[in-house]
Amino acid sequence: MDYAPRPEDVRFLLEPVLGASQQLSRLAPFAEVDADLQAQVLEQAATFVGEVIAPLQRDGDEIGCRLEGGQVRTPPGFAAAYQAFVEGGWPSLSAAAEDGGQGLPAVLEAVLYEWLAGANHGFTMAPGLLHGAYECIRHHASDELKARYLGKVATGEWLATMCLTEAHAGSDLGLVRTRAVPQADGSVRVSGTKIFISGGEHDLTPNIVHLVLCRLPDAPAGPKGLSLALVPKVLEGGERNAVQCERIEEKMGLHGSPTCVMRFDEATGWLVGEPGRGLAAMFVMMNAARLHVALQGIGLLDAAWQKAHAYAQERRQMVAPGADRAAGPNLIAEHPAVARVLDVQRAWIDGGRLIAYRTALQLDVARHADDAKAREAAQQWCSYITPVLKAACTQQGFDGASACLQVFGGHGYVREWGIEQILRDARVTMIYEGTNEIQAIDLLVRKVLPDAGAGFAATLLALRDELDASRDVDADAQRRLAQLRYLTTQIAMAAHAQPRLPYELADDYLRLVMVTLLAWAWARIEQAPGAGEAQARAARAFRRWVLPEFDMRAAIIKKACEPQAQA
Repeated sequence: MDYAPRPEDVRFLLEPVLGASQQLSRLAPFAEVDADLQAQVLEQAATFVGEVIAPLQRDGDEIGCRLEGGQVRTPPGFAAAYQAFVEGGWPSLSAAAEDGGQGLPAVLEAVLYEWLAGANHGFTMAPGLLHGAYECIRHHASDELKARYLGKVATGEWLATMCLTEAHAGSDLGLVRTRAVPQADGSVRVSGTKIFISGGEHDLTPNIVHLVLCRLPDAPAGPKGLSLALVPKVLEGGERNAVQCERIEEKMGLHGSPTCVMRFDEATGWLVGEPGRGLAAMFVMMNAARLHVALQGIGLLDAAWQKAHAYAQERRQMVAPGADRAAGPNLIAEHPAVARVLDVQRAWIDGGRLIAYRTALQLDVARHADDAKAREAAQQWCSYITPVLKAACTQQGFDGASACLQVFGGHGYVREWGIEQILRDARVTMIYEGTNEIQAIDLLVRKVLPDAGAGFAATLLALRDELDASRDVDADAQRRLAQLRYLTTQIAMAAHAQPRLPYELADDYLRLVMVTLLAWAWARIEQAPGAGEAQARAARAFRRWVLPEFDMRAAIIKKACEPQAQA
């Protein structure tokens, strides 16, 4: 079965739970984006994703991409589907109208890319960096570069890449060696080799805009010496630039996406932003990419759940506990072990969605709110919560897909059911755009602890105030928010004597934050008008099988923060 987006599930979270249209109406660019318009966009997106993109999933995996004479050929149907994607205006959903976009809220784009990932992760890798590249060029490029490239990227007419990684420099970007030599005409000549470049070469668009992290000749060592260059595949006169795909990687999954080794041989480019400020310019891309990767985890988990749920409603095996033996084998959905797997994944999908959609809404508040305090609070939310979502949702995307594969038994391990492809495709999300371990360190060490947790505490208190202490579920979530604030203070105090401690505890802390956020999310979901038995069942699974992780992680953190015994 192909993945099928379910707009009704998303509408419930956006409106009765989050009140998205009310929030958006307070932002000038979206004053007319009401619930009806959102519903119309979601219905059209669901139809396009379900009918055009999802059916290409299997061929994308089994046929994959080929490199022929320096040109990458994408799987059958991908090029035509991408052109339909562009003609439908989907790449430009949230781009500004003056740049050729539709000017719609970031949350609608977030939902679109979640569904695209669930339907066909390999295909989604092609346009996945467009929004980040658009924001990077829009905010940091010169007017001349904007005039030449911004509109093409905004509409998806040209695709873009993010060229960071080199063979000797994975996450340590300060080791990047790619050189950019200034020319008299204001351009630079870029030389070096980048690896793991998604969509570095393909046949989907006539041009590709490479955003390349590089180093000027007189730049200091380390990350402060890095600049960012825009290097097109094809120059304005139609001449092919000195950019070459040396090979495409043979990967565990994502066969529908060409992951390229790219060589730049004095290729013509232009600096984006100021010299030595390349990371600051590229960070716009990286932050947007991390939220989208979190949504990939959610979309892939939903795809795995859909397959496992459908299979469990058809497959009969043994007699379920308490069932009538005379009636013969039961549906496996009636067996407690299978029901638990399915309900737990549903709890993660809908809870994770709510947090991700709230984050997407906050992105627009941070950009467009009239009130400076509202903008600051929204930016603070995004800064803290984006690494949590990226790490926790991608881990659950993989772990949950593995659990859903288990529902199939031996049939899940063979290719015909498609569940094993989801598991393979999901694994890379825990690695790219900053490994999950780096996300945890970013959260705790770089963002929470510098002010001893005061800023994060303010964000948590705002969540607390959204809940009603007279309801038991809300009161429980409030207690956990308070405990999280206390544990944050404990880590900050213990770190003075144990400088390594925050790095050791970062993963546990991030998981603790995510489970706390899920407790808040399910308190909101369960009490929302229109919540039914499906939500109640997932909420019960969350409290019984997921929420206890809070106590485990809290115990680990408490123990680690105790004074170390002297040898």
